[in-house]
Amino acid sequence: MNPRVLALSGGVGGAKLVLGLDRIHAAGELSVIVNTADDFTHLGLRICPDLDTTFYTLSGDANPEVGWGRRDESWAFMLALEQLGGETWFRLGDRDLALHAYRTSRLAQGERLTTIMIDVAARRGLATMPLPMTDDPVRTAVITASGPLAFQHYFVREQCQPAVVSLRYDGAAAARVSPEVAAAFASPRLEAIVICPSNPYLSIDPLLAVPDLRSLLAKATVPVIAVTPLVGGRAIKGPTTKIMTELGIPCSARAIAAHYGELIDGFVLDREDEGLAPSLGMPSCVTNTVMRTLEDRIGLARAVVEFAGRLRGSGQRP
Repeated sequence: MNPRVLALSGGVGGAKLVLGLDRIHAAGELSVIVNTADDFTHLGLRICPDLDTTFYTLSGDANPEVGWGRRDESWAFMLALEQLGGETWFRLGDRDLALHAYRTSRLAQGERLTTIMIDVAARRGLATMPLPMTDDPVRTAVITASGPLAFQHYFVREQCQPAVVSLRYDGAAAARVSPEVAAAFASPRLEAIVICPSNPYLSIDPLLAVPDLRSLLAKATVPVIAVTPLVGGRAIKGPTTKIMTELGIPCSARAIAAHYGELIDGFVLDREDEGLAPSLGMPSCVTNTVMRTLEDRIGLARAVVEFAGRLRGSGQRP
C-alpha cells in the first residue's frame, strides 16, 4: 500500500468524506485508518461499527436512511431473539450478521483484524481498504456521574442521554499500529493526511491515544488537514456538541481546530463559519462541508485535496 492520501476516520460523517476521497482517487491511492475503540463483543460476536460503516459505505451496501448497517436488510434474527428474551437494544440485521460471524470465526483462529478486513474488502472489489487503527484491543469508556459506561452502552443502549464527565481509551497506551498502518504513513507517494469530520472525542481521539499512531502523525512530512464536524456551532449528526457542552468546551469549529492544535497544518471550515477563519491561528479553507449527496462528498473531497496541494506548495510542513 502506497497511498497518495491517508484518511483518519470514524462514524458516519467520516465515512461520507472517505467515499468522496475514494471516488476521486485511483485504486491504491487512498488508505483509510478507522477507529476501532467502538468495537465490542455482543452475543458472542465481534462487532466493529466504524469499520463496518466504512466498509459498507465504500462497497455501496450502506443503509442510506441511517448510514449504518446494510441496505435492504431483514430482521428475522432480531425478531426470533426477542421472542427468546435476548438482548435486542443493539440491532443486527440478517445480512449484517454474516460479516460479524465470519470475522469472529477467523479471529478465533488467531488471524489479525487487519488481515481479515483487507481480505473482505478485496473480495468486494474495493479500491480502498479500511484499515483498523490497531489490531490490539482499545475500548472507549464514557465516564458519567453514575460511573463508566462501555461506549456502545452509552451510544446505543442509553441513546447518549447520560451526561459525560470524561472519556477514557482503555488499552490505548499499550496498543501498537499494524505493519499496514505504518506502511501507509511511510508511503513514498503520500501527499496529504486528512482527519475526517468525525466526532473528535469519540472517533478521532481514540486513534490519537495510540502512541505509535500519534507519533507517526506528528512526524508526518506532508500537510495534515482536519475537516470540521460542526457547522454554525452544531453537529450535522451525533452527540458532538452535547459532549462538548458537558465537557465545558465551546461549541465552535475554532475549538475543534484548537483541540487538534499542532498536529494539524490546516483546517477546513464550512461557509457558514467563514468569519472564524482569521482566529484559527492556521491556514484555512472555506467550503461546503455538509454532505447530503454524493456530489457534496466528492466536492468536499476535491476541496480538501486542493487545499493540501496549496499547503504543500507553500512548504507549510517541510
